[in-house]
Amino acid sequence: MWTKDLQEQQLAVIRGKKAPTIVIQNVTYLHAFFKQWKVGNIWIDGDRIVYVGTEMPNMLEGTEVIDGSERYAVPGYIEPHTHPAQLYNMESFANYAAQTGTTGFISDNLLLHMQFDEEMNEAMHDELQRLPYALYWWSRLDSQTALHDEAHYFNREKLKRWMARPDVIMGGEVTAWPVLLNGDERMSNMVALAKQNGLKVEGHLPGASERTLAQLKLLGIDGDHESMTLEDVEKRLQHGYAVTLRHSSIRPDLADMLKGVIAEGWDVWDQFMMTTDGSSPLFHETGVINDCIQVAIDVGVEPMHAYLMASYNPARYYNLSETLGVIATGRRAMINLLQDPRNATPVSVLSDGRWIVKDGEVQPMDIEIDWSMLGTLETSVTLTEDLLTPMTNLGISLENDVITKPYESELDLSVSGLNYEHDESFLTVISRDGKIRMSSVIKGFADHIDGIATSYSNTGDFIIIGKNKKAMIRAFNEVLRMQGGYALVEGEEVVASIPTPIAGSLPNLPVEQLIEKERHFKNEMQRLGYRLNNFVFTFLFLQSMHLPFIRITRQGMMNVLKREVLVPAQK
Repeated sequence: MWTKDLQEQQLAVIRGKKAPTIVIQNVTYLHAFFKQWKVGNIWIDGDRIVYVGTEMPNMLEGTEVIDGSERYAVPGYIEPHTHPAQLYNMESFANYAAQTGTTGFISDNLLLHMQFDEEMNEAMHDELQRLPYALYWWSRLDSQTALHDEAHYFNREKLKRWMARPDVIMGGEVTAWPVLLNGDERMSNMVALAKQNGLKVEGHLPGASERTLAQLKLLGIDGDHESMTLEDVEKRLQHGYAVTLRHSSIRPDLADMLKGVIAEGWDVWDQFMMTTDGSSPLFHETGVINDCIQVAIDVGVEPMHAYLMASYNPARYYNLSETLGVIATGRRAMINLLQDPRNATPVSVLSDGRWIVKDGEVQPMDIEIDWSMLGTLETSVTLTEDLLTPMTNLGISLENDVITKPYESELDLSVSGLNYEHDESFLTVISRDGKIRMSSVIKGFADHIDGIATSYSNTGDFIIIGKNKKAMIRAFNEVLRMQGGYALVEGEEVVASIPTPIAGSLPNLPVEQLIEKERHFKNEMQRLGYRLNNFVFTFLFLQSMHLPFIRITRQGMMNVLKREVLVPAQK
């Protein structure tokens, strides 16, 4: 990270021959090793902490000296389970999250992995490393859906080069754990490759029994973020898993689980991390990991433990504590300055020695990522009413935002439109090249939405839902006009839209604007009878095979538990 020349400059600061760039003087800082608040001076040169202690530098010419006597310094927060394409992109999300102190990210690579080749993937991730944050990545081992050519995307040879990158530190999350449990050789080889490259392997194990947890631990799974109850937490700790507690738009379970830990008197704070698990923009109105810390403090967790759960614990677990998670000599200068340790939203944020926020004022960012290398939406699909006509009366019933059950529709599905007296709608998934289509029906989505379409999905496929086929086509054509995104149509009018013009899947707007667009889109959907809470996750998980019970995939309508095709897709 630091060249020989930079090290010599930093040593010169300690030896009194060069002034540091920043000194935070007389600040109360949290030291992760001592688990104590200490008072002292922090010297920073460029992007590195070069000294922490009671002394002041011999030279201060040109140094920015900050009076920290009324501030509390904590390490920059780390989001250890980031989905950086959840209706934002990695640049916009990181810039936004950093404003409230989250400057470290361990992020999902699924979208880029599925849509681009290895060379483009590496070029994009190299470009992102220009940002002044600690950006690390996963290596996905499965698609999270059902593909005809899964082995083409996920195999030992394809992943070997990616896993060798120094910024790739995690394998998973493994949503296809039943395949691993059943002895699949390809999956076992990929887990073994992750281990050989020193990667932690993350599971996705909601509702897993003790026997399942024990077996998967033996098969190489190191951690899991799917605890929903205190019992889930206990089982994972019992079997030696790293436990990441979740506070997200779909599962806001953090407060209840922490209350349970306090009530039980467990001294296990060193074993916990916290995540927002890829919540959509609207959930992040007040921040990212700062919100998790605040939840913890508000339910009675000692502030010191809450801050370490959000910084040192993930840094230590992912073998990053030599550079992150500790305010000490030699670490990257990732520091949050608080007005009060019981308020986790910092008044000033340093990331790699650069002020992101200073005394409550967001500082300008002069680094812009070149997303043009990913291109724009390319498709040969011309949508017709015939393509929207269900191939089966077997449909998907939404029990909540993400849980589904099968049902059989008794409606005449050959018509051009369905009435508003029920909550059944047409549903079509079609690949961007138009070669794979699955059309069915969906229940419990809405009773008055004429047409809604998106190009934002795990696989990049189009998903179209609605009561009226002409309105569905209109919504689809609006998505094409925007070069990707979401479009909601009422009658002949587009009443809400969210553009995702980067490769047809990623927005190019700041998160602040995306929050307002998501709010408007959701309000319009609810006005038209949308019955759920988070449309982003509803669309995203329609293809996902890691949740019960029925999904619509490129293979067709699938039974999740049996992983069998109920109705094949049209090719």
